[in-house]
Amino acid sequence: MSNKTKNGHGVQEEIHNKNPAEKSWLAYILIHYRWVFVCFFLLPLSLVYDIYHLARSWVIFKLNSAPKKHDERVKFVQQQVREWNQQGRSTPMCTARPGWQTISFRQPKYKKTLFNVKVNLIDVLEIDTEKKTVRVEPLVSMGQLSATLNPLGWTIPILPEMDDLTVGGLIMGTGIETSSHKHGLFQHICVSYELVMADGSAVKCSKEENSDLYYAIPWSYGTLGFLTAVEIEIIPALQFVRLEYQSVSSLDEACRVFQEQTLKDENNQFVEGLMFSLNRGVIMTANMVNSAEPGKLNVISRWYKPWFFKHVESFWGQEPHVEYIPTRDYFHRHSRSIFWEIQDIIPFGNHPVFRYLFGWMVPPKVSLLKLTQGETVKELYENNHFIQDMLVPMTTLKDALLCFEKEVKIYPVWLCPFKLPMAPGMLRSPSGKQEMYVDIGTYGVPKVNNFHPVETTRRVESFVRSVNGFQMLYADSYMTEAEFHSMFDHTLYNQMRKKYDCDKAFPRVYGKVSRAARD
Repeated sequence: MSNKTKNGHGVQEEIHNKNPAEKSWLAYILIHYRWVFVCFFLLPLSLVYDIYHLARSWVIFKLNSAPKKHDERVKFVQQQVREWNQQGRSTPMCTARPGWQTISFRQPKYKKTLFNVKVNLIDVLEIDTEKKTVRVEPLVSMGQLSATLNPLGWTIPILPEMDDLTVGGLIMGTGIETSSHKHGLFQHICVSYELVMADGSAVKCSKEENSDLYYAIPWSYGTLGFLTAVEIEIIPALQFVRLEYQSVSSLDEACRVFQEQTLKDENNQFVEGLMFSLNRGVIMTANMVNSAEPGKLNVISRWYKPWFFKHVESFWGQEPHVEYIPTRDYFHRHSRSIFWEIQDIIPFGNHPVFRYLFGWMVPPKVSLLKLTQGETVKELYENNHFIQDMLVPMTTLKDALLCFEKEVKIYPVWLCPFKLPMAPGMLRSPSGKQEMYVDIGTYGVPKVNNFHPVETTRRVESFVRSVNGFQMLYADSYMTEAEFHSMFDHTLYNQMRKKYDCDKAFPRVYGKVSRAARD
């Protein structure tokens, strides 16, 4: 990618350098006919990819071979780090995992210049039902984990819905789900972490052991050490989820109902909102149950079923509605439609004919979409796409929704509440006590006339900082380093960088997540 792209304006200049006829023709083909490549190549390839990895995980778990190989793999990571030390520590380290394999829209540029360490740790290691924990390697995905735990009657308290999200990514970045108002963020259900540090040593940390490192790891983006294993809480999983849909017809009503269901009704295990316009939305509450009322079971994972967000929209303007969904289906309800991003990739994908004929192959792998998108598609996305999750205090929800309406006007908007406990680390509540926040997720094509990827994002980031909110690190960040430091508390992080001699070993977080560090 050219140097122009680094300042956020290069893509626009490059597109403007094409003659109008070329721009128009190329853009039309890529936007309107990309589905041909996706449907006839990426969907079959994604299906084969998923079948292979699920089968492999099942066999390895049944043979109980993962724990035996885990120690060997960790020693291999240690060996590479020690070799880096012996070579003079001239270039910082990062994992060798290709950028296209992550679920983030961007690919990191820093992997091309840093010392790459192979960390191929992808298995479920142990389920301890007495301690109520599961021990996993960092590249275990949410789809893989739920497929392992649910048949045994267990789940993790927070299970982010996208199948391909990994444990390591959800810790080093962050993870959230509709149960987060009860349990916090993904980091808050983690009992312990195991890492290989800059000197090649293996360290374990928890609230009781190396607690300062334990609290510094979340949101550190792999800049304190290489994560090799995680111990996570598990809870019993019942067979179904009873899901209730409540229509709201104004912004004030949406904020009121969402806050009431989150803060006042302690019986709700899951709370979620989808806004389909500023004054039109559906608030959902749910609980796990062991039986379903006759005639009210909806197996939403079946290939011919409508995309979940479209199903939810059908309840707007209706009386409150109750249905029952298999628990694992509920956990991954947004996976088939990649929330609602798939409608921009396969515009007719929710048509009944397409669903019946090809729905069993959906969705395409996000990683394969990234790998095959090419520079021109990437440039078009750069100027016409906005993907952000902003975490703001619940008390500022109305103002935040008005901000997103003004700046991007993308719908649906995802609302997910979470509690932010008082604990050391990058995320600190300015109130000095536990506080309720909400994740506002916007993914899609802006419908405003004045959208610009840099200026628009910076205005949204400025609003989020002004209300003491946070930006998820997977998304484009155009903050300066000073602005980034004002959003995230680096006190403990800096102490750990010094204690474990990380300055020459790893980049800083900002150096990995700022827009300048990503293609």
